[in-house]
Amino acid sequence: MARRRRYNRKRRKGSFAFLYKLLAFVLICGAIGLALAMFFRIDDIEISGNSRYSNEQIAAAAQIKAGDNLFFLNKYDAAARIRQQLPYVETVQFRRVLPSKLVVQVTECRDPVAIKQDDTVYLLCDKGNIVDTVSAAKWSQYIQIEGLTLLNPQVGSEARASATQQAVLDQLLSMLVLLDDKGMLHEVRVIDLSDAARITMQYMGRFQVEFLWDADFNYKLDYLAAVVEKLEANEKGTIDMTQDGKASFIPS
Repeated sequence: MARRRRYNRKRRKGSFAFLYKLLAFVLICGAIGLALAMFFRIDDIEISGNSRYSNEQIAAAAQIKAGDNLFFLNKYDAAARIRQQLPYVETVQFRRVLPSKLVVQVTECRDPVAIKQDDTVYLLCDKGNIVDTVSAAKWSQYIQIEGLTLLNPQVGSEARASATQQAVLDQLLSMLVLLDDKGMLHEVRVIDLSDAARITMQYMGRFQVEFLWDADFNYKLDYLAAVVEKLEANEKGTIDMTQDGKASFIPS
């Protein structure tokens, strides 16, 4: 009996110790939460990378303002709101600088391509978002895409194509990313995707460049830049990039 009473006392002491530890943990968490709520208020919002949209437009779209709590900000929701309301914004990054500064870094679509259908021109960035519409009369002012039809296009949404053309859209976006990364996109005038055998690109106002659909475009675009560099400034014609390991220039 005595041993049982000692065992019960130890058991009660162990239970109380656990409750004390749990209570201490809850109090510490509460104190941390209270400190975060009381301090780390946003005093300074620094926005960079934007040219099309103002700082005020970006902050308003993100629904952030001075006085908001730095740690309670949901970065993912804020970024989604910016991209939805300001379609030319491609990427958004947030960085907290203690004790009270929020840095917002955005990248904007610089050279959208144009797809004309139903008398409307849809502007598409290389990340795949439809960023704007313009009249058909302005189509020639942008990089023109031929041979691709979008499925129910909406500004601010991701571009989609029919099942038979989704691979065409995916290939286009891959090309656009590479062209942009290599600083070549602004020299492109037309990308023609209508031929099932090859992709044709009008480049620098002087060249018609032909690629196979399954080409290694990272390699082929570097090769194209090297070929163009060796040509005279007044030379025009077709550059055939469909052959393995070589390119052919056919003057016009």
